[in-house]
Amino acid sequence: MKLKVLLPQRIMLNRKVDKITAEAENGSFTLLPRHIDFVASLSPGLLSYQIDGEEEFLAVDEGVLVKAGDEVLVSVRDAVGGVPLGRVREIVEERFLEMDDKEKKARSILAKFEADFVRRFLEMEKYG
Repeated sequence: MKLKVLLPQRIMLNRKVDKITAEAENGSFTLLPRHIDFVASLSPGLLSYQIDGEEEFLAVDEGVLVKAGDEVLVSVRDAVGGVPLGRVREIVEERFLEMDDKEKKARSILAKFEADFVRRFLEMEKYG
């Protein structure tokens, strides 16, 4: 299979691999070359791939994985590679899950601004 990991600003990885394991919202899964075409929503976590019996790891943020034929495209917001396996899990927790908490807070604040804007607009409309 040909694995291509796409980030918003660049192609992080483009290699032939024998096996891919990733994490989705409902658990981890493994793809082998003859696996049926497949689409999955990825959770922040590990993405591993095997080349000639050697396993390599990436820490990935949330994204999408699409397997079509012998090509597997992984599109994520951010990814980190080239670090030992023990450190990869720490990176996921520190970098990607923390970002999700910040994003939730930002969305909550934005929702409050929007609600306040609509409320004030309706008051202005009511008075004239």
